[in-house]
Parts: sequence; C-alpha cells; structure tokens
Amino acid sequence: MTTPTPPPTSANPTRLQRSRAAVQRFGGHLSGMVMPNIGAFIAWGLITALFIPDGWFPNETMHRLVEPMLGTLLPLLIGYTGGRLVYDQRGAVVGAIATTGVVVGSEVPMFLGAMIIGPLAAYLMKLVDQALLPRVRTGFEMLYNNFSAGILGGTMAGFGLYAVGPLVQGLTRVLGAGVQTLIDWSLLPLVSLIVEPAKVLFLNNAINHGVFGPLGAARVSETGQAIEFLIETNPGPGLGVLLAVMLFGPKVSRATAPGAIVIQFLGGIHEIYFPYILAQPKLIIAAIAGGVTGVTTFMVLGAGLVSTPSPGSIIALMAVTPRGGHLSVLAGVLAATAVSFITASLLLGFGRGERAREKTQYQNPEAQS
Repeated sequence: MTTPTPPPTSANPTRLQRSRAAVQRFGGHLSGMVMPNIGAFIAWGLITALFIPDGWFPNETMHRLVEPMLGTLLPLLIGYTGGRLVYDQRGAVVGAIATTGVVVGSEVPMFLGAMIIGPLAAYLMKLVDQALLPRVRTGFEMLYNNFSAGILGGTMAGFGLYAVGPLVQGLTRVLGAGVQTLIDWSLLPLVSLIVEPAKVLFLNNAINHGVFGPLGAARVSETGQAIEFLIETNPGPGLGVLLAVMLFGPKVSRATAPGAIVIQFLGGIHEIYFPYILAQPKLIIAAIAGGVTGVTTFMVLGAGLVSTPSPGSIIALMAVTPRGGHLSVLAGVLAATAVSFITASLLLGFGRGERAREKTQYQNPEAQS
C-alpha cells in the first residue's frame, strides 16, 4: 500500500511556491533599490514635463537638467542604494563608484546596469573584507578601508565600462531586432511582449526612436499616418497600472501614485511608472496585456499618428493625430488602460493582501521592524 503524498506545507513547499517566493524575493530586491529613490524620479519627471521644448513651460536652461539626471543621477542613486542593501554604507560607496563605469559613454539610461553592478560590487567588497580585514594590523584599519574600497570600486567601474555597459547595449539591440522581426511577420500586437518589458528596463527611447521612428516615417510618406508611432507612446498601459497601484498597491506606492499619474498621462513621462513595476515584477503582465489590447484596437480602428508624439502624453497624441482619427486613438488608449487596470488589480488581489498586512502591522507595531 502506497503512502499518500503529504500536502505541501511551509516546511515542504511545492515547486510553484518556491518559484513564487523566488520571484517575490527578486521583486523585493528591485523594490529596495528603486522605491527609496522614487522622489528623484518624480523630480526628474516634473522637470522633464515642464521644461523640455515640448513641455508646459519650455525653458532652455532648466532643460539642461534632464539628461544629466536621467543618464547619471538616477543610475548612480540606484547603484548606491543597491550597494547599501548588500553591505551598508561601505557597499553603497563602492556600488556608486562601480555604477559610473556603466554610465560613462552609454547611449541609453543604465538603470539595468546599475541594478547589476551596484549590488555586485558591494558583495565583492564584503567578501574582500571578510578575507583581509582580520589580517589588518591595529592602526591600519582606516588605510585599509579607504584603499580597498578605492581599488575595488575603480576596478568594478572599469568592469562596468567594458563589460556590463556593452552587455546592456547589446540587449537593447537584440530587443530592437525582435521588434523588427515581429513587425516584418505582421504580428504587430505581439510587439508588446517585447516593448513593455523593454520599457520597464528604461530601453523605451532606444526602441522607439531606433525602430518605430524610421518605420513610422516611411509609412507616413505612403499613407499619411502610421500606427508605429502609437505602440511605445501609448500612455494607456502605464496609466492602468498606476491606477491599480493607487487603489490596491502597498501604502508607500499608494502615496506617490497620484502624482505619477499626472506626470505620466498628462506630462507624457512614461519612465515615472517603471519603478512601480520593478517593485512588483508581476505587474509587467498587466502592462503587456494593456499594450496588446491597445495595439489591437488601433489596428481594428485604423488609428495612426502623423509623427512621433514627444513627450508621450495624451495631449501630444491628440496634437499629432490626423483629422478624423481622434476617436480611434482615444479608444485604443482607453482600452489599454481598462485592460491594464483590471489585470493589475487582479494581480494585486484588489488590495486584500496589503490591507491584511497593514492591519497586522497596526495591531503589532513590532512586526514592522
């Protein structure tokens, strides 16, 4: 007689439970690197939405802040925070030094590179200290601390410059080639399977201007409008995710989501919602679902734009929509928003888990520590 298999417990988790826990841990690490810096993202988003040439109050002097903040400040903050999570302040310093290597000379924002090399450099610093610090003679600790951090940080900066940076740029080219292949095969709705994850990794501008821009320009010369201009710039998927986070997300995310909605939907700065998905990677499913729905709706209704909307706000979309095409563009945006919102709400359990967690923390404040 065979012994029945015992039901899975916390001591004997199933493969699905282990996979889910791994994804949650991964999301927690990403959240720990990104969410503490959400204020910096909002600051950059506001400056961009207000002061770029196509913004609300164009200002050439203030516009000069946009690129340094996006290309340098934000990656450095992520690398610094990632290093701090691994090895406190010492890891933070080494992580920031290493992140400069992936930032220098890059053509795309190196958020992904910062998420890789910041924690990696801090972890290596931790290993070096464990091996060498016990052997340091009394009185030489400060000398060792400063020089070891400087040497390792500089080495990792070089590694980032020659290895991690080109790796991320290569990933960008691969994603762009994948988008081009799907377009060539007339599988336009499936492009969102690549575009939405690429956007969350801050590779959106590279794909939009490197792939969709030239294709759209060629189609406009033939037909007078192009659906390619609507694929990456559609604010619907991001809006749906932000609405769900505002209603059902963690407390810290609910507090900042309303401002992010204004910056994303009206200001056209899509990057503002990427950290919310990085904090909870499962929400990428909602963005993909919204993207597929939006592209399909655009195709069915024959929607298109005459040029790339810059920035990708609903106002900019309406401004470059050909006469008579506004309803079809709005329909695609609204459909993408609705599907993204519903999917994200389901993934967030309509806030039941967060409410239970907050209730537990309220009843037992020690649980927060």
